[in-house]
Amino acid sequence: MIRSMTGFGEASAHIDGVHYLVEVRSLNNKYFKAVIRLPDALQALEAELEADLRRRISRGSITMTASCTSSGASGVATVNHEALERYIEQIRRTPMIADGTVRLEASGLLSLPGVLQAPADEEDRLGRARRAMVPLMHKACDGLIGMRDREGKLLADELLVHRAQIAERLSRISGRAPSVVNEYENRLRSRIEMMIKGTDVVVNPADLIREIAVYAEKSDIAEEISRLTGHIEQFEQLMHQSDGSPLGRTLEFLSQEMLREANTIASKSPDAEISRLTVEVKGAIDRIKEQVQNVE
Repeated sequence: MIRSMTGFGEASAHIDGVHYLVEVRSLNNKYFKAVIRLPDALQALEAELEADLRRRISRGSITMTASCTSSGASGVATVNHEALERYIEQIRRTPMIADGTVRLEASGLLSLPGVLQAPADEEDRLGRARRAMVPLMHKACDGLIGMRDREGKLLADELLVHRAQIAERLSRISGRAPSVVNEYENRLRSRIEMMIKGTDVVVNPADLIREIAVYAEKSDIAEEISRLTGHIEQFEQLMHQSDGSPLGRTLEFLSQEMLREANTIASKSPDAEISRLTVEVKGAIDRIKEQVQNVE
């Protein structure tokens, strides 16, 4: 089953006076890369959430953003009055403060180290956040994976169209290949006959056969056609695979091998019709290579 690497999912819940929100986004990446954005109070959950993400998603650049907003008094930080008074006492000794040139701002004082302290039940709050965040993360991942599956189906349909185009052009190449040597033989005989016409020169049939054999050997593309046929058959089998395993890297490698065989066909066959068909095959393979970059 083909699954895209781009998607989005979100989940939220209101639990014990706290509103939790989790968003998960994914973009293309050759490997798994996660960026976890959590509130400072929940940074301890980062490793656990990343491990869960890695189990759910095997490939892509994943960004998870989580927030929690308390609507009650339990989440309010405590002011350390003793520390605040010590700061004010020292700041007032500064001449610019003493003569009124610079005024004290409460927001600046509250940001000083040690003035605001986390609620006393911080450990309990972290446990509650873990119990809320993990299920929400999985729910958001369900939404993201669902979007990836839907985009993957559209992507698979497009890939199969390109695969069918390659198979059709390859069938025509295969049908055209045997006649190439025959046409070369006829052209060679006609030219020789034209060149020796009116002369006493006699062409040794063995020499003619040897020349034709050399040409046939150099322009033989039967092996390349067979290998490319095998590649596109394997490609279709992978497209219909339903075990849920990631296929992106396998399809990338397979498309590279397909292009390698197409290039060899183009270089070995001098026939104009086969060259034209091979260009179309290579164009379809390039489109496949571009599209599989987005397959998980």
